[in-house]
Amino acid sequence: MNKNRAVEIVSSFARQTIVVIGDVMLDEYIWGEVNRISPEAPVLVVDAKRNSHVPGGAANVANNITALSASSAILGVIGNDAAGHNLLDSLNLSGVGSTGLVFTEDRPTTRKTRIIAHSQQVVRVDHETRAQIQGELLENLMVRLEQLSSIASALILSDYEKGVVTPAVIDACVSIAKARKIPITGNLKPRTITPNCRLTVLTLNRLEAGLALDGGALETDDDVLNAGRKLVERTGCEHVLITLGAKGLILFSASDPNAPFRVPARPVEVYDVAGAGDTTISVLTLALAAGATAAEAVTIANNAAAEVVKKVAVATVSADEVITSFEDFD
Repeated sequence: MNKNRAVEIVSSFARQTIVVIGDVMLDEYIWGEVNRISPEAPVLVVDAKRNSHVPGGAANVANNITALSASSAILGVIGNDAAGHNLLDSLNLSGVGSTGLVFTEDRPTTRKTRIIAHSQQVVRVDHETRAQIQGELLENLMVRLEQLSSIASALILSDYEKGVVTPAVIDACVSIAKARKIPITGNLKPRTITPNCRLTVLTLNRLEAGLALDGGALETDDDVLNAGRKLVERTGCEHVLITLGAKGLILFSASDPNAPFRVPARPVEVYDVAGAGDTTISVLTLALAAGATAAEAVTIANNAAAEVVKKVAVATVSADEVITSFEDFD
């Protein structure tokens, strides 16, 4: 893909509206310095200098989409607590549509607190409930799904195993996407993947791909190739994308599973991989909605992910940054 084609696709992002369904969370950061060891235990003492928070999980996917000049709406569940209200404020400030968020008294807002010292993560503390949503909470989410999907150019299932992306939610989203003939993508976790889930693109990393099959490690290139072909067959997805870290991405397509499309990783200085998967699926889905082929969408997403890992903490990239990352080649 040359830069002109990338510009054509990325320039169309602004005309898209993506609805994200999944596990929203608040990413909190405590920034500080380390100058001593605690006298109480052999642990670092972090002198906190400042605090910050940003949308995380599925909320970060929606935030990525808005940062790329598109419109986004988020569907999920948050607690009626300080973290939930902070998340709502952050989403509204970012321009993410938040009418799909359902408040509940029965579970806390998922919150990840990272302590950062000298640009390095020292420790992370998680607050969460993983029970699957059901009953009235699930019904309320389904109602909002029907309402918001009418404006969607594509749907994204963003699964962090916090209980929102259930089989019922997957089935409802797939049915809507197929009826409206729009792309539906998902970064489903291995235990969430259902037989014949029929997504347009299912994304997994190498570890997840192995766990989604027999649980074995994908140590060799042949292991990855075999896993990709099996996943296409078992899931009924049009495409399965396996991310391989420093070895890039590999896309398997149901139309020809024996001829995968490979995208090498771009050599960049990596500061933080947190949120890279969110950027990948955001850009991938936007590109599909904008009319890109699966191979083109994966190529653009790979460039975007390379840009975001240059930044410390969970971050986003802009459409201009994605375009600038391209160089013409044959």
